[in-house]
Amino acid sequence: MADRAVVFISIPGLRQKDLLNMPNLLAIASRGDSAPLIPTFPALTCPAQVTMTTGVAPAEHGAIANGYYDRQKHQLEMWTAWNSIIDRPQIWEVLQQKDPSIKTAVWFPMLSKGAKADYICTPAPIHNPDGSESLWCYTEPSELYGELKDGLGDFPLMNFWGPMADIKSSEWIVDSVIHTMRKYQPRFYYIYLPHLDYTAQKFGPNSPEALQAAHDLDDVIGKLYPEFEDTLPYDIDWLIAGEYAITDVDHVSYPNRVLREAGLLRVSKTGDHEDLDFAHSQAWALADHQIAHIYLSDKSLTEKVVELFKDKPGIDQVLVGEQLKDVGIDHPNSGDIVLVATPNSWFAYYFWNDDAAAPSYAHTVDIHRKPGYDPVELFLDTQSKSIPLDATLVKGSHGALIKHDSQKSLFISTCIRKISKASYTQTEMFDIILKSFGL
Repeated sequence: MADRAVVFISIPGLRQKDLLNMPNLLAIASRGDSAPLIPTFPALTCPAQVTMTTGVAPAEHGAIANGYYDRQKHQLEMWTAWNSIIDRPQIWEVLQQKDPSIKTAVWFPMLSKGAKADYICTPAPIHNPDGSESLWCYTEPSELYGELKDGLGDFPLMNFWGPMADIKSSEWIVDSVIHTMRKYQPRFYYIYLPHLDYTAQKFGPNSPEALQAAHDLDDVIGKLYPEFEDTLPYDIDWLIAGEYAITDVDHVSYPNRVLREAGLLRVSKTGDHEDLDFAHSQAWALADHQIAHIYLSDKSLTEKVVELFKDKPGIDQVLVGEQLKDVGIDHPNSGDIVLVATPNSWFAYYFWNDDAAAPSYAHTVDIHRKPGYDPVELFLDTQSKSIPLDATLVKGSHGALIKHDSQKSLFISTCIRKISKASYTQTEMFDIILKSFGL
């Protein structure tokens, strides 16, 4: 079999209906075929990316949310964990084991620091003692970021997340992977393009802004595709997978406030500001889009906590015990109880009852210190020049169990000329990549 290259592009929020507004992506699909893709539960960034690159569900690979709670140390990591947290080998490791001649490039997925790929680039800003950040990326080889910076400038972190998030971050990702492709010519690429995430959460997945985002991302793909086709000395298989679909939301729940009102969640105080006290709380919730992992200090509290959330507005399921196994999330990293939102609702991390007592980080873009994911960071209060504390601003979310077609994402393949299956699952992406290489 002639040498081949595989380009696997991971796009959050990509849906079948978006193809109609993305002519460059549609042209790629016309070389092969497309089908609905059913996201693995929970349909979140880290779980989706790790599921597709390991071929197994979160119950086996351990990425059960975008955060990781160490029960012994009472510490929460949000978005900062290294690749070693993943319990199964990822596709680039397996490719290298099966054929050491296949060089691999891993571009911007989460949890890729320390991954066993030949070339890596992922955001890793330097946190300075004064609280400021210096732009930087973790790269393999380590000197690669300096090389990229000299040619492209710093990675625009402010455009990757926050009120200024826009197409510039995806443009930089594409330009940097093109640079690496030209110089090193690896044969496998995992490329994360985040742009569709922003406007769909901020304005809704069917808003005019979301439609424009699809056009903008398609233009970026229109640059990436010919550069690879014209430069790489291999036949290329293109695989594009939507990490999840974003649904309209008009409701938000606050599980930590419920736990606090029940006397189970404790806070610490610094001056007038409160913070969540993990060590002394009997129960607290890691809120992450449309799921919330509730960690208990004592499992005897299970029934009491379940009753707090059963049949409440915005909550579709309260999962515990065997139910966690049934949905593939029964891993030691998981909460003792997992809340699942209805498709029109999501969970905010807020634990304070008075905004005046909110921690200082609540008003900032601070994805690492907040005990949960905060999409309100996409908004800016122009008067205070800070992040508002109004969770009802959010118009799109994801993560819940897949029950409706609107929650399905999209799979595109040029190596499968005519798809006979009605749909694919994210765990199948792993084997499809191997088969593309004839392995």
